[in-house]
Amino acid sequence: MFWKPNARSGVPIYLQLMEQVKHAVETGALRSGEQLPGIRKMAEDLVINPNTVAKAYRELEHEGVIELRQGFGAFVTKNGAAAESRERRKMQDAQVLVKGAADCLAALGLDEQQMRRLFETEMTRLRESSGGGK
Repeated sequence: MFWKPNARSGVPIYLQLMEQVKHAVETGALRSGEQLPGIRKMAEDLVINPNTVAKAYRELEHEGVIELRQGFGAFVTKNGAAAESRERRKMQDAQVLVKGAADCLAALGLDEQQMRRLFETEMTRLRESSGGGK
């Protein structure tokens, strides 16, 4: 499938799995009602501890992205798919804005590193103006 956790990333594997499942729902690779691989199967395929997969699934269930059905497995929820669909539309709209900004900056002659510095500076400004939140 499309699960590829990176043990060297510094991000816990269960969080990587959660993000990958959410991304799969956002992009339509997983749809409402679709079953995810079983815990043991995914753990074997990824060569990770089954408890890691179980933790990711429990957290995804807590967030409403999936539903765990005893004896049947994990399934994408309608609410999770709808929420991810809204998130997908928001991200698509944002991508258009980011692309436009990047194109304008490139037209000004800025290189990738300069663009990154500008973006990071703005992110810092936003964080500070909102009282230090994410």
